[in-house]
Amino acid sequence: MHAKLRAILEEKGYQVHSVAPTATVVEAVDLMNNAGVGALLVKDGEAVVGIVSERDILRRVIGARRDPQTVLISDVMTREVATVKPDLDLEEAMGVVTERRVRHLPVMVDGKVVGMVSSGDLTRWAVHDREFHIQQLVAYITGNYPT
Repeated sequence: MHAKLRAILEEKGYQVHSVAPTATVVEAVDLMNNAGVGALLVKDGEAVVGIVSERDILRRVIGARRDPQTVLISDVMTREVATVKPDLDLEEAMGVVTERRVRHLPVMVDGKVVGMVSSGDLTRWAVHDREFHIQQLVAYITGNYPT
């Protein structure tokens, strides 16, 4: 698998959903639900100051019996954000996801966010890549390989 993250972004798009650190958890949940995403970047102006995911909300708000209408994102977000560059190989990105135990990776160029990939995006591409290689091997073995 030698594809780059750029390929995923070109297919899925470059839109990144974000929330301010001063937003409430309820506001963030509404944003996630409306956008159909599992995480939001937390931005103060243009600066990325964290990320908040469904898991953060489940553990740090619901599991802690805190009120999502009053808890601020800044109180429950993950502050150390694992980021990657668009020229990173998909396998390397999967390694970051595994090692850092995260499900969402903001893609950055020169300090600016240009997209976001999820573990689901990476898995989909890995499966597609392997299916393609299997088809090529089958075609080669059966003599239907283009010359």
